[in-house]
Amino acid sequence: MSRMPAVSLAAVPGRRKATLDVAVEIERRGFSGIYCPSLGDAMALCEGIALVTNEIPFGTSIQPIYARRVEDLATGASFIHEVSGGRFRFGVGVSHGPVLRRLGVEAGKPLSDMRNFVTELRGVQRVGELPPVVLATLRPKMIGLAAEIAEGMVFANGARSHMATSLAALPAGKADDDAFFIGNMIPTCISDDEEAAKAVNRRTLTSYATLPNYRNYWKDAGYVEEMEAVEAAIEAKDYDRIPSVLSDRWLADTTLFGPVAKVREGVEAWFDAGIRTPILVPSSAVGNQMKAIEELFAAFE
Repeated sequence: MSRMPAVSLAAVPGRRKATLDVAVEIERRGFSGIYCPSLGDAMALCEGIALVTNEIPFGTSIQPIYARRVEDLATGASFIHEVSGGRFRFGVGVSHGPVLRRLGVEAGKPLSDMRNFVTELRGVQRVGELPPVVLATLRPKMIGLAAEIAEGMVFANGARSHMATSLAALPAGKADDDAFFIGNMIPTCISDDEEAAKAVNRRTLTSYATLPNYRNYWKDAGYVEEMEAVEAAIEAKDYDRIPSVLSDRWLADTTLFGPVAKVREGVEAWFDAGIRTPILVPSSAVGNQMKAIEELFAAFE
């Protein structure tokens, strides 16, 4: 395969050493990157990846900006950048309401908070060179901010049919600038049992559908009926109904599922839609994350 995707990798308790072994194998197999969600401490995992790999690009996708002091994040990001030889991208985002409540954080306005964070990050003294900064994006204003103050942007659960509209929010020429990172984290379940794979991805995205910022984005992408049905289910406190109102059309636009050939075709479609780094977030219909990684490896041999 001429264009290889990147892989999302999280380290959960009890499998941290095994996760670093997986990172080594991801590099050996020629995937285009490793990107670590906040689950399980993305910064710590990236530090480990920096030390066990040699060439593959990697980064956080994303590190919540409210979770640690900016001085601490600047020091950690610079350390990883230096010991990896410049392979690290520091993906940051404002995260979501449930995460912020768990952290005991009351966020301000996302755009101004993000602008202030990046300014403060770059103003920290005596930490060394900082890595490229990548902003978590969904809607046009944050996309515009990424183009203005950062070295890239990363979507999560973006809609492929809406990506041309999203990329049009970038200044002229930015979407074609290879130095500007453009990624998207895509829930992926590889299985010959397509219905089982769809069910896995629906479960993965159900919690996102409860978040207003995602519903507003997906409405912009043309899924008004589905998102209004989710809102009706939330208002009725009928949360079990949410997966059933998320249509197959929406699921196919935001995730990858099914047999190997279909998933590989889907990856190519994401490249063609302007996502230079599709980041596959693997789940399995029959096992845990490690089983999902095995299925991913087999699909991209």
